Amino acid sequence: MTRELFWLTLTVILTGLLWIPYTINRCQIRGLGGAMANPSRNDKPQSEWANRMMFAHDNAVENLVIFAPLVLILNAIDYSTKWTVLACAVYFWCRLGHLIVYTFGVPVLRTVLFTVGFIAQAVLALAIFKIL
Repeated sequence: MTRELFWLTLTVILTGLLWIPYTINRCQIRGLGGAMANPSRNDKPQSEWANRMMFAHDNAVENLVIFAPLVLILNAIDYSTKWTVLACAVYFWCRLGHLIVYTFGVPVLRTVLFTVGFIAQAVLALAIFKIL
């Protein structure tokens, strides 16, 4: 496994587990039956941190759709440099940081982490064209 694929794997696992805490909160607030029911306008609202975590999860999924193909394309063309490895590692840590600060409601740092993660994706895209 390449180092880029390692970081992709960690990112996929992180993204795949993000639903658990806010779903537990939903069960605590609405009960198991209420959590499994179809959504309704009359549902008891979840905790604010759980709502923010759900938004962070949505954002992680949306960005995984970009990150994963970039890494897979690099793997397919057998291209790896210290910059591609660093970009993948930075992307993972930015996603983890983004999740944490979004959940705790830290707006400016959330945007900074998102932007650095986007730059990491741009590095991967440039590497595909061997610009880096």
